[in-house]
Amino acid sequence: MLEWIRFVVVALLMLGGLFSLLVSVIGAYRFHYVLNRIHVAAKCDTMGVLLILLALTIMSGLNMTSLKLLLLIVFVWLASPVASHLIAHLEVATNDDIDKECEVKLNNDMD
Repeated sequence: MLEWIRFVVVALLMLGGLFSLLVSVIGAYRFHYVLNRIHVAAKCDTMGVLLILLALTIMSGLNMTSLKLLLLIVFVWLASPVASHLIAHLEVATNDDIDKECEVKLNNDMD
């Protein structure tokens, strides 16, 4: 009985992660502006990867593999927002027509 409960939890987490990744792909193609694409990719990819890695951790049980998967979750949660922020900052810094495409408050003290 416990195996079936674990199987259902893992299946729900996997489906949630795949749904989140699918939303990320659709959002990357539907949005026209790069900052919107970065936003949807950062949010959905981080959540999708979290749910899938959490499902794999539950499936593997308590061992070294689950510890490695948990460390991978921590790394993704730290690295993905930082990378997305740097890409967005690069877009704002290099795009001359940024004020025509969206409202961005530029802070010259940061540069």
